[in-house]
Amino acid sequence: MTANEKTLATFQTRLRQLLLRFQELEKENEGLAATVQNEQKTVKEMKLKLEQQQNDYDTLKMAKMLEVTDGNLQGAKDRLAKLIRDVNKCIAILSDENQ
Repeated sequence: MTANEKTLATFQTRLRQLLLRFQELEKENEGLAATVQNEQKTVKEMKLKLEQQQNDYDTLKMAKMLEVTDGNLQGAKDRLAKLIRDVNKCIAILSDENQ
């Protein structure tokens, strides 16, 4: 076997190794892409769940604030008036930002 034949054989062997490694990496990449897609789906679902939980919490908090217990009607009216003032302030701020 001449030096050129040895070099060519070595080159062919290395080329086959590179092709095999490329195929392995390609499969790994496909697997990782699928994993990323699944994780993105999970994150999206968790964000929706968090948003729903936050809405539920806000609703419960609002209901608790408006709850009239022990005949404390004046306190409930005061809390409601404060909420209305807060909402009005928010509307005013939003109106100023849109102009």
